[in-house]
Amino acid sequence: MVHNEHNKPKRSSSLLLIIFGAILFMVGPTLFHQNSPELGTLALVSGFILGGIGFYLKYVRGKITR
Repeated sequence: MVHNEHNKPKRSSSLLLIIFGAILFMVGPTLFHQNSPELGTLALVSGFILGGIGFYLKYVRGKITR
């Protein structure tokens, strides 16, 4: 097929991880800080980790394999 590249599905799970991580990173500590500071810290760290994994899958891994 000539247009084989156009028929491949886009892998948007990494972009979803970046967006979810950023939202959790920004909103999580403010929501959980009042009741339990431990949950706020956990939300901050997990948002950073999820965003980092998504960034790696979207941008870094693509550069290494090519």
